[in-house]
Amino acid sequence: MLLAVDVGNTNVVLGVYDGATLVRTWRIATVHDRTEDELAVALDGLLGQEDRSLDDVDAMILGSVVPPLTQAFTRLAERYLDRAAFVVGPGIKTGVRLRVDNPSEVGADRIANTLAAHRRYGGPAVVVDFGTTTNFDVVSAEGDFLGGSFAPGLEVSAESLFSRASRLFRVALVPPAAAIGKNTADCLRSGIVFGYVGLVEGLLARIVAELPSPPRVVATGGLAAEIAPLARGIERVDEDLTLEGLRMLYELNA
Repeated sequence: MLLAVDVGNTNVVLGVYDGATLVRTWRIATVHDRTEDELAVALDGLLGQEDRSLDDVDAMILGSVVPPLTQAFTRLAERYLDRAAFVVGPGIKTGVRLRVDNPSEVGADRIANTLAAHRRYGGPAVVVDFGTTTNFDVVSAEGDFLGGSFAPGLEVSAESLFSRASRLFRVALVPPAAAIGKNTADCLRSGIVFGYVGLVEGLLARIVAELPSPPRVVATGGLAAEIAPLARGIERVDEDLTLEGLRMLYELNA
């Protein structure tokens, strides 16, 4: 059994694979100072929901943008799995050429997204990954990573507004019935949700205009299911795209 771990700034997404079949996924909060023992207890409890345990894990692949948790998961693998974790980083075989100025700056999640998007949907493609930041990952027809764009995530943007405007209050980040709000809550929802949709559509339009042919556009990440249906240009939601990319990276290097 393969355990794929995608460590982001807000959530850690976990997936267990039996061969190429994704058995179950979980999403837990990112806590930067968690120890390997705390993570092992959490993982064992989650795996227990499928009548499995850490003893059933044959290998772990780790893609992380949080260095303290990279170290914690690495120690977890050595201590509880009796084998080293496979960490996505410089020097591994990816099958993805990085056509950018500084390839070492490209995060593991963007490499995984590129590989999975090209294999599953072809190219050119654009992956819109809704997380702490919203990443636009651009994939060439040949499967190369061409670069993209970062934008503040929806929740980050909303939290900044709530924390700075003393008379405004937190609202659920769901679209209101109309763009013209008749009360403070609906005004906030309109500006935050529909405004963010406008950001996504605007960036997508600019990116698509710079490509030689129309791309497939795929959304993933924690907020993809909520935002993608509202945004013109996004063709489909693939919530497990990054985990699939990690599995493919493992198979390339196993």
